[in-house]
Amino acid sequence: MSAVPSVVDPRVNVALPDLLALRSRIMRAPPPQVVSRAPRSGQRPGRLHGRGMDYAESRVYQAGDDVRRMDWRLTARSGVAHTKLFQEEREGRLLVLLDTNASMRFGTRTRFKSVQAARAAATAAWYAIRGGDRVGVLAFGAQRHLLRPQAGPRGALAVCGALAAWDALAPGEDESLSAAVQRAGRLMHGASRVLLVSDGFAVDEAAHGRMLGLAGKAEVRVLTVADPLEMGEPPPGRYPFAHRGVHYDIALHGERQRADFARALGDGRLRLDALANRLGLRHRTIDTSAEPLDAIIDLLGAARGR
Repeated sequence: MSAVPSVVDPRVNVALPDLLALRSRIMRAPPPQVVSRAPRSGQRPGRLHGRGMDYAESRVYQAGDDVRRMDWRLTARSGVAHTKLFQEEREGRLLVLLDTNASMRFGTRTRFKSVQAARAAATAAWYAIRGGDRVGVLAFGAQRHLLRPQAGPRGALAVCGALAAWDALAPGEDESLSAAVQRAGRLMHGASRVLLVSDGFAVDEAAHGRMLGLAGKAEVRVLTVADPLEMGEPPPGRYPFAHRGVHYDIALHGERQRADFARALGDGRLRLDALANRLGLRHRTIDTSAEPLDAIIDLLGAARGR
């Protein structure tokens, strides 16, 4: 992984100091509401072992206990066979599924969508650790990297560092949402919640089934990032664009011309919103000039089982 450039244009590139500065805003926001996993009166916590389980205690071995869970150290010290008991872990895990496809490197106001998506991901990271969750990020598209969920400020710092570093790398091939979700299903590392941050242009026909499967494993939330020009018909005029160092103008004067242009630019957002609606997933849309905190609180701040 190459080093993050010392000087970046925060409008077109992800700047690490900007991501770190988001923490102060999160600390002034209401904390996430958490529903305790503590057993209700008259109930006992489960004593199962597996992914997402914490060690609880050891007790004297009983007939039928799994010998693979033997506490050999205590057995050796006491001279009596003991087995380990486990219970469901107390902390949640959030995995941010971040779109880095070429369509994200576009913007007409304030910043690129890719920069806004990174700001939203960093905001989600700072907000999640405030609620006691671990947080990680899986980039798909032009960058395909995984940062496993980590706890506390160290976890959020790791997310911010990864976002800035990945943004500075040379881009690879685009990736469909269905392929990304399939990969996420294999690399969740016990995540109980998934936040998809995308402009929607990666949505393909197979995405519905894959997202449905992912929603069966975790709570899935969707944040659509859109440029203001993608959210409505543009007024008449000439619009300068640049792509891979090539600059050109697009003249939009006729009503039909502007409607066709708006339809093409807004297609990704509409497809992602439609997908979220069909699956019944909570979702929000922000443009590139908005602060993502309110949307993140709306998506991640609701009470959830712990």
